Amino acid sequence: MFGDKPIISDFIMAVNNAFRRLKTFLLGGARDFRDHKIFHQLALSAFLAWVGLGSDGLSSSCYGPPEAFKALQGHPTLGIFVAIGTGITIFIIAASYSHIIELFPHGGGGYLVASKLLSPEMGVISGSALLIDYVLTITISIASGADAIFSFLPVGLISYKLWFAVFGVMVLLLLNLRGIKEAVMPLVPIFLLFVITHLIVIVYAVISHLANFGTVYHETGRELASSFHTLGIFGVLFLVLKAYSLGAGTFTGIEAVSNGLPVLRDPKVVTAKKTMNYMAISLSLTVMGLMLAYILFDVRDMPGKTLNAILFESITASWTGWYGVTFVWVTLFSEAVLLFIAAQTGFLDGPRVLANMALDKWLPARFAMLSDRLVTEKGILVMGIASLVMMLASNGSVDFLIVLYSINVFITFSLSQLGMVRHWWEKRASEKLWARKLVINGVGLMLTTFILISVLVLKFHEGGWVTILITGVLVMGAFFIKGHYNKTYLTLKRLDVIVEAAVLTGSDIQDKEGEPAMPVPAFDPKAKTAAILVNGFNGLGLHTLFSVFRLFGNSYKNYVFVEIGSIDAGNFKGADEIDNLGNFVRNETSKYVDYMTEHGYYAEAYFSLGTDVVDEVNKLVPAIREKFPDIVFFGGQLVFTKESMMDRWLHNYTVFAVQRNLYVHGIPFVILPVKV
Repeated sequence: MFGDKPIISDFIMAVNNAFRRLKTFLLGGARDFRDHKIFHQLALSAFLAWVGLGSDGLSSSCYGPPEAFKALQGHPTLGIFVAIGTGITIFIIAASYSHIIELFPHGGGGYLVASKLLSPEMGVISGSALLIDYVLTITISIASGADAIFSFLPVGLISYKLWFAVFGVMVLLLLNLRGIKEAVMPLVPIFLLFVITHLIVIVYAVISHLANFGTVYHETGRELASSFHTLGIFGVLFLVLKAYSLGAGTFTGIEAVSNGLPVLRDPKVVTAKKTMNYMAISLSLTVMGLMLAYILFDVRDMPGKTLNAILFESITASWTGWYGVTFVWVTLFSEAVLLFIAAQTGFLDGPRVLANMALDKWLPARFAMLSDRLVTEKGILVMGIASLVMMLASNGSVDFLIVLYSINVFITFSLSQLGMVRHWWEKRASEKLWARKLVINGVGLMLTTFILISVLVLKFHEGGWVTILITGVLVMGAFFIKGHYNKTYLTLKRLDVIVEAAVLTGSDIQDKEGEPAMPVPAFDPKAKTAAILVNGFNGLGLHTLFSVFRLFGNSYKNYVFVEIGSIDAGNFKGADEIDNLGNFVRNETSKYVDYMTEHGYYAEAYFSLGTDVVDEVNKLVPAIREKFPDIVFFGGQLVFTKESMMDRWLHNYTVFAVQRNLYVHGIPFVILPVKV
């Protein structure tokens, strides 16, 4: 009969098995967090981190310097000052973030820095801005890469550009769901191709003008004098500062190393500093070199072509044969693909920010959970889906996206620098080098704040207001979620007080007053057994235990307490953290056993660690049933007086998933409501 339980159970199991096989095929098999080598295997060396995290900064040389150079409005030689200012700024921001790395060795992105050094509220603003920035990092990088690739192709194919960009987001999404190193390794050859080709361009541009250095020097001096004569000293200053501000996209990505510190190889601080040095040196040399090459080859803006494309064609114009054309195509191809690689930063660091905010209850706790591939799967999905939405909403327009992109990162930069300035001032009595560090972060604060205000004013009516609106909505949502979690926490704390009073004064299972404690009975495998899912020795677990006694009296003689230590982004930082979690779970379950033993009941504890509570419970059930055949499982579930969609979204309903899984195997599971 179709409605028979065995047939339904077999069908459900078959569907689940098919889904698991498909997931394993696409994302790879599960990883064992118990293997201490896994942290080394998953972590990135300084070189791979430079590829995975530094590509965002280096790829900005494809649009940052051109944007600044075009803003000079017919005074190209002023680009010398913009180039020098940009290079110095890169090193100042990199140096200030090196201080952040030292101060936050487990990861110190803009969210954590602002939260710890300013206030949790400032942290939310910084974190929200950073999240939007990482979504835009993915979107604009892939959209720019699609623009570059389709500029090589026939005009008739341009209608497919948006869908190509959407496909690019989905490919990177899949790679990141498989794991960090799997997403970075395929990108190494293209990254190196970009570095080599652009190094050739810059070196060739300089060497080819050395022979007539005197002429170049005098011509440059003449053009500078003409600019000063035409604009005046204040006009020149304004134009240089404007170009410097509009080229602010150059600085995006520098913060990625401090955000991504948890995925770096030990010793993390040393690896992070090496990565930061690689990034700062490569970015500054590329940006200043390209700006100098624009001036030396008198590059002028042309419709339908990027400044870099015009520069490459100018450099190779005198090359004979097919070498010049091939070099231009290869170089532009490396730029296009590097822009795709730059999107990787959003997938690496965006979920990390989501997880940190979720651990602090500003966002749903599920964003801190890890998949069996030991990645923050839900965070990666959110970043990918948000990027797809942004791509479709903007129709892949780089001109529009770059306006949004230029603002948010400097909100985070400014708040981070402000937090560091405050920190060094407060530590001036104990920190020997406080003055030097304060100066570095202070200069960084002035530069980033100037750029933030300038870009906001210049670009506000061109779409800057959109990113401010989106960020503001996210900040308000975070405050609402935090308020909900705080309210629930206070309710559960009251529950803890009630339970503590019951334990002290006598609860439903306490011995009668004046009588000696009951002796612990011998284990009886035929006796009825209650298995209770707990999450620490707390009010929720004890409330569930007392509810069993209120409902069933002394029907159960044996008690089994089952607890799963959840591996999430907060504790997946090293082997020691995993060991500490195991010890904590063992101690918590032993408290239940001791409590029941003192009151005359036979009790045991079973515990495990894992990324999926349901799977771990399923692994423990066979051993528990073998020893306790007459068993019923119980689990407590929070029930809100007026449950809303927000309640269902913010709180975990794991017990229902466990119940469904045990039902398939014919094992009774009773859910006991805990009203809050």
